[in-house]
Amino acid sequence: MDYLLIAGKLVIGIVFLLTIIRILGRKELAEMTPFDIVYLLIFGGILEESVYDDKVSIWMLIFALILFGIIVFIIEKVAEKSDRARVLLMGTPDYIIKDGKLNTKRMDRNMMEMEQLRIMLRQQGIFSLREVKDLIIEPGGSVSINTYAKYKPATVGDLNIEKPEEDPSVLLIDGGFIKEDMLELVGKSKQWLYDRLAELGYHDSDKILYCEWSETEGFYIRTYDDTTEAGGRE
Repeated sequence: MDYLLIAGKLVIGIVFLLTIIRILGRKELAEMTPFDIVYLLIFGGILEESVYDDKVSIWMLIFALILFGIIVFIIEKVAEKSDRARVLLMGTPDYIIKDGKLNTKRMDRNMMEMEQLRIMLRQQGIFSLREVKDLIIEPGGSVSINTYAKYKPATVGDLNIEKPEEDPSVLLIDGGFIKEDMLELVGKSKQWLYDRLAELGYHDSDKILYCEWSETEGFYIRTYDDTTEAGGRE
């Protein structure tokens, strides 16, 4: 019975965890606010304390998790409706660099040292402060960077070059196996694939390690013989 009780509590915990994640929305870890992290830590503490405690019944756990979920939902809704509450609970973006000028007071307020700032820049592919026009610390701790125009890479539009739009590629063969769901997605048949491969000189799909195709770029194929361990498949 003890094992069944533990299993029941874990199942209930997982269900409520998924519910809490849905309430918080689909966010990457870097996009989470400090409050989102606190929510998950509190949830973990509730579940951890209750799973192995015989005095905590399943109904008590359910009550605690429902109450916790309601509190999270109310806080999120209040933050959504009120600008003042959102600033208080979630924080606001903070300009560390504005028009090329570094704000040391805001660096201190965010407990940031110069080397930490340089690390953030290097992670964005920027190796000198002279390239940065604006740098913003987001509420979740990630950075948004706007570089000076002369350091931005030129685009096709900047160069006035006509370039056709490219369609995304799909993986049609993976490790010798034809992916019929991908063929169906692009409206093609297995016979069409066999015919196109034959035209390119590939008569045995089992020998193809990787085959991708797009409407604009055509086929890109690699066989097992093209790998660094040529012919290495047993």
